[in-house]
Amino acid sequence: MASGRHHDRTTALLALPFGLLWLPALGAPGLVVASGGFLLGGLWLSPDLDTRSNATRRWGPLGLLWWPYRRLLSHRSLFSHSPVLGTGLRLAWLAGALLLLAGALAPLGGPPPQALVAAAGRLWQEQRPLLLTALAGLEASTWLHLLQDGDPVPHLPRRLRRRLRRRWR
Repeated sequence: MASGRHHDRTTALLALPFGLLWLPALGAPGLVVASGGFLLGGLWLSPDLDTRSNATRRWGPLGLLWWPYRRLLSHRSLFSHSPVLGTGLRLAWLAGALLLLAGALAPLGGPPPQALVAAAGRLWQEQRPLLLTALAGLEASTWLHLLQDGDPVPHLPRRLRRRLRRRWR
């Protein structure tokens, strides 16, 4: 299993090459969004948010947002260290927190949660290729993390994991 420093270094090293993959299809905006999504996924939305990790500390005072997440999930659980499911849950957790915050700030003159949902829907309609590229970057950084941990799919039966591990080496 890789250390947090190793995860961070590898994420930073591979963000630009990952972004370059999107350059032919989406141009410079695709490069920036893919690299940014990869960095965001590896450094701030890491599967290790289920522990007190570098990713958790990067959130600063907003790290409290992840405290219930850490308490509800055990480290390397199916819900934190799974491809697609783990990334989706972290994004849903963050979206839920934003909606709760918007609901709390709405009486004080902030935008109501419905306005945030409507803005997200408009963004999805207008910038779908770039949003999908950002999601691909988030997910690719999760796969990188799982591969570095030495267990690309940690929730398969032990016998099948051993076979996969031999092939990865």
